[in-house]
Amino acid sequence: MIQALLVDDERLALMKLQLMLEELGTVTVTGAFTDPSEALSAAPGLDPDVIFLDIEMPEINGMQAAELMQNLCPEASIVFVTAYNDYAVDAFELNALDYVLKPVRRDRLQKTLQRLESAKAQVTLGNQSKLMLRCMQSIRFELDGQPLQSIRWRTLKAQEVFAYLLHNRNRLISKDYLIEWLWPELDYKKASTLLYTTIYQVRQCLKQSGIELQINSANEGYVLETVGLLIDTVEWEKGILALPEINEKNYTEYVQLLDFYSGDYLGDYGYIWAESERQRLRAIWLHQATGLAEFFVSSGKLPAAVTTYQRIVLLQPYFEQAHLDLMKVYDSMGDRIAVEQQYTKLCNLLNRELNIELPSHIIDWYENWKHINLSI
Repeated sequence: MIQALLVDDERLALMKLQLMLEELGTVTVTGAFTDPSEALSAAPGLDPDVIFLDIEMPEINGMQAAELMQNLCPEASIVFVTAYNDYAVDAFELNALDYVLKPVRRDRLQKTLQRLESAKAQVTLGNQSKLMLRCMQSIRFELDGQPLQSIRWRTLKAQEVFAYLLHNRNRLISKDYLIEWLWPELDYKKASTLLYTTIYQVRQCLKQSGIELQINSANEGYVLETVGLLIDTVEWEKGILALPEINEKNYTEYVQLLDFYSGDYLGDYGYIWAESERQRLRAIWLHQATGLAEFFVSSGKLPAAVTTYQRIVLLQPYFEQAHLDLMKVYDSMGDRIAVEQQYTKLCNLLNRELNIELPSHIIDWYENWKHINLSI
């Protein structure tokens, strides 16, 4: 049975809706209130599956009540019931399940309940599946390891708002802060409207892509709820922290985790606010990759060391020490041509792109290496 909570300041309308729902035989009305404040107090204890809300109510309107209800009963669906159709866009901006006009008809109510059953089935399916958000290099979603269709963000602002809420997931970001950051040049009223529209676009993009993520409104701010969502950077760092000291038995786990790192955090977008996290994760990867390469060298696995150092200089091209260590491995393998090519590559990188000289210790090593090899 579906558990329903009803809120309407018109007692007669409330009674008619309750009677109609109960006659359908699949709904139990666990609470019916004419005072929205009383409904808000009782809602958590009633744990409804669906909340029918009138929009036009004194003191607190249905839109405001819906935001509060979504925080109190996050699993409940919202259905707006009103005599006016002017609120449709606002209603669905709040991720309402449905929007029903008064006087409510039985056949229309049945369609609402069908939508509710369908939504519950999708949630059940979603709970059985694993949704992963990948934010290394770019934002992508996977379900049970299979890539989902890329989200087509309506605007670059919508994309960045989602990325920023993801960056600050499960934390309240004030509307004033978002307005000041996104539209500092606009007056507050116009910027507020743009923020409202952008949040709506983000919610719609997620919904249209079948992504079950909630952006909740609370205390003049927004929160992206990611409970149950796997995030690649989080899972990757957990794996890194759980690794024991590298040895012959577990080095393949190190290789797998380093391969999992497919690019810098939100690297395609260049968001300034993400740079500190980008650098932090990059430093973790670099530390682990260097340790793995050194293990390969010490255990005589020189081809594997070459592959690891090549990966390091590809992702971190200005890490000079990795270039030197790669040249040393090439030297150990007797590959003189590769040493020359790597040295030339580093010279070109630093001289042409950064207009700086090579560090003296790399020049000294190379000159000494060249002197030894020329005398052979």
